[in-house]
Amino acid sequence: MRYPEFLKENGTIGFVAPSFGCNIEPYRTAFDHALERFWHMGYQTALGPNCYEGSGIGISSTPESCGRELMDYYCSEENDVLISCGGGELMCEDLDFLEFDKIRQAPPKWYMGYSDNTNFTFLLTTLCDTASIYGPCAAAFGMEPWHPAIYDAWDVLRGKKQVVCGYDFWEKESLKDEEHPLKPYHVTEPRVLRTFPQPEVKMRGRLLGGCLDILVNLLGTKFDGVKDFTETYKEDGIIWFMEACDLNVMSIRRALWQIDHAGWFRYVKGFLIGRPLCHGQELMGLDQYEAVMGILKKYEVPVVMDVDLGHIAPMMPLICGSYADIKVKGNDISVEMSLK
Repeated sequence: MRYPEFLKENGTIGFVAPSFGCNIEPYRTAFDHALERFWHMGYQTALGPNCYEGSGIGISSTPESCGRELMDYYCSEENDVLISCGGGELMCEDLDFLEFDKIRQAPPKWYMGYSDNTNFTFLLTTLCDTASIYGPCAAAFGMEPWHPAIYDAWDVLRGKKQVVCGYDFWEKESLKDEEHPLKPYHVTEPRVLRTFPQPEVKMRGRLLGGCLDILVNLLGTKFDGVKDFTETYKEDGIIWFMEACDLNVMSIRRALWQIDHAGWFRYVKGFLIGRPLCHGQELMGLDQYEAVMGILKKYEVPVVMDVDLGHIAPMMPLICGSYADIKVKGNDISVEMSLK
């Protein structure tokens, strides 16, 4: 596994928009404020040409333009790390304009983002054997004050932290909108982990995953390198982390069924499942827990659900590709990530 150099003091943070840009509120003001904060901390910033774009369909610009921006900034020596401007809908269309052979040969660089950015965080790891950070996008760093999860992501990016823990409360309803672009997470709901089959868990393995919506979309394409990746790391075993955005509980069940039958879960050591955006939904007697366990229970490995991960804030930043030592007891979870 290739691990990039962490962001150094007074280094340069690059920003790209391979998915949505920060062209509308509340994201534009939040992004601008994040930039100001980074400057005040002594860091330089380098903005890609699509950061304030909104002319694309489901992404900031055309797939060609988004792909070129990402390639140029990933391979550039003028920035030290990359943070994605935001998530979106059709970043998958950028992939035809990425040169993964060139990315493999370039010095590894940290790329951080989540949701639609799974199209790059996941492929960096599985196709290029390069670690990435599944964590917040750029505008989140504009909130005032920062939530502990934002500090964690910042510390992981700088190499100051390799152990992250869950947060006491999560956000059921956001207060951030066009008139209040800098509002922090509105955390009101206590974290309650659902752990199967036992309430206490210890597991070790190589972290791999992202947004389930995107993972199942990549499956079976020419960008699907999971079989080779899992074979390479079969002695470590894989801990899959997943969360869902647009999928309802039936779609989650179908997606996991498809991934299961594609053989991706071979060598699995456990699962971390984030709160889905459809949290609390029930359709025809199927809830979010049975949607998952109906497929995964046959593996007889730990499954931890309602983890602080993904679209319902806050989220623990996870280094995709790292070797993790995970401990869960009651509602407490810790993830220690080793760079080996």
